[in-house]
Amino acid sequence: MATIDYVDRRRMRLDVEFRFAASHRLPRYDGPCFRLHGHNYTFFVGVEGDVDPRSGMIADFGDIKRAVQEHVLARVDHRDLNDVLENPTAENIARWIWEALEPRMPGLAEIRLYEIPDSCVTYRGPGGR
Repeated sequence: MATIDYVDRRRMRLDVEFRFAASHRLPRYDGPCFRLHGHNYTFFVGVEGDVDPRSGMIADFGDIKRAVQEHVLARVDHRDLNDVLENPTAENIARWIWEALEPRMPGLAEIRLYEIPDSCVTYRGPGGR
């Protein structure tokens, strides 16, 4: 079988999945989530860009994983999110993740955060690109 090597500059997207466990309480919520409780969060970091014709990649998965580990997971995994954000709703957590990564991750397009397995919030940066 012949080797196929794509050298054109096609725009693509890659998504990398991450998980962390954390507690929080919602101080502005009138309901059960006002009390301290925990979640096993899942989130996706979406990066878009042109495929580099030399490397054949948009970005290196390892670079993305290192940035997320250092700037997000090290600060939230097995922690109380109220120590990071005053009102740690899923919406605010997704935005915080974006703000932690955006200066370090060219092509960042989306953060999709699942607080529970069947419900998520998506943040696409200021202006909702």
